[in-house]
Amino acid sequence: MAIHITDDAAADELLSSNPFALLVGMMLDQQYPMEHAFLGPQKVVGRFGSFDPAAIAAADPEEFAALCSTTPAIHRFPGSMAARLQELARIVVEQYDGDASRLWTEATDGKDLLKRIQALPGFGAQKAKIFTALVAKQLDVRPTGWEKAAGDYALDGFRSVADVVDPVSLQKVRDYKKAAKAAAKPPAKTAAKA
Repeated sequence: MAIHITDDAAADELLSSNPFALLVGMMLDQQYPMEHAFLGPQKVVGRFGSFDPAAIAAADPEEFAALCSTTPAIHRFPGSMAARLQELARIVVEQYDGDASRLWTEATDGKDLLKRIQALPGFGAQKAKIFTALVAKQLDVRPTGWEKAAGDYALDGFRSVADVVDPVSLQKVRDYKKAAKAAAKPPAKTAAKA
């Protein structure tokens, strides 16, 4: 299945063909517009020449941080994200023999998948649920219990990047997030009348 998140053909092809790129895009999706976060791996390829986890893990940290910080940077916090990307690459190399897809294809069930994802740097509970839904909805990786593990992100609708397949669905996800954020805000206080 082809991934269509960034509206950039080369970046989406990398996300579709390189499981590590998809994982990194999700990692970068934090305090940054989602389509820009998922463009990050393509920016790295353009500057580093590869998106191989072993090569990234072995790269000089200062040089790698500098290439991640080059405008346009891979994230609004490029230095810390470069370090996190290298840490993630090391984990993929050491625990999954450099094959990030093993993270989800070898999960015994949805609970195990969620646990594996949450063990990664930059993946809290919510992001792990979203990524579980992403691999289920877009890669058809659906271990038993994935819906429970993903929570509301498993439902039909436009709640997260797991539901983005084109520019229209991207806008629907943005609208959903904006509405959810507005609903979560406490009502504005009105000035007391004298």
